[in-house]
Amino acid sequence: MFDLVTSLQFSVHGGADSGGGVAGAVDGFLGFVESLLTLSPAEMFAGIMPGLAAMENLHPLFVHFPIALLSLFFLLDLVGSVSNKPAWRGAAGWFLYGGTLFAAITVAAGLIAAGSVPHGGDVHEIMEHHQHLGISVLLLASTLAGWRLLAKQPIVGPANTLYQLLACILCGLVFFTADLGGLMVYKYGVAVEPVARINREAAELHQHGGESDEHDHAGADSDADPLEQHHNHAH
Repeated sequence: MFDLVTSLQFSVHGGADSGGGVAGAVDGFLGFVESLLTLSPAEMFAGIMPGLAAMENLHPLFVHFPIALLSLFFLLDLVGSVSNKPAWRGAAGWFLYGGTLFAAITVAAGLIAAGSVPHGGDVHEIMEHHQHLGISVLLLASTLAGWRLLAKQPIVGPANTLYQLLACILCGLVFFTADLGGLMVYKYGVAVEPVARINREAAELHQHGGESDEHDHAGADSDADPLEQHHNHAH
C-alpha cells in the first residue's frame, strides 16, 4: 500500500541521492495525493499516519502532555514564587490547568487500555501501580488547580509554602508514573506488536493458569522476565 513514509523521501544536497531534487519531491507528493483517492478511509488514515494506525490504544498519544505541562507548572510557579514574578506564576497556572485536563484524558485512556492490552502476571502488578499513581496525579493536580481557581489571587505566605510542597510531590508522582509506563513498554514490550503474541500467551497463563500445572511452574518463575517464562514453557 502506498504510504507517506516510503513515498515522500525528500532529497539531500540538491537531489543527488534521489535523482529528482525538488521536482522529484513534488512529483512524489502529487503521486501520494492521487493515490489517496483510490483508498478507503481506513487505508487513507494508515497511509498518512502509520504510527497512529498501528496503536492498539490512544494512551501513548496523550501521556507526554501531562508530563510536560505539569513539570513546567511546577518549575515556573516555584521560580515565580522565589523571584516574586506574578507573570510567571500566572503562566504556571495555565500550564497546571492544561496538565490537569490532559491528565484526566490520559487516565481515562489508560484505564481503557488496561482492559484491552494483553499482559502477564508480572506486568499486571506493575500496571496496577502505574494506574494508582496516575489516578493520584490526577487527584492532586485537580486539587491544586481547584485551590488556585478558588483563591482568585496569588497564593502567598505559609499557604504558598504548602502549595509548593504539594506541587513538588505532584511532580515526583508524575515522574514515578512515567517510569513505570516506560518499564512496561521498554522491558516487557506491552502493546509492542512483535511481542504481542508472547504477551497474549502470558495473559492466558495469568488468567487460566490456576487450574493447570503450568500455573505452579509460572509461580516458581515469578521473578523471571515474561519472555524467559515463555521460553521455559515452550520446553
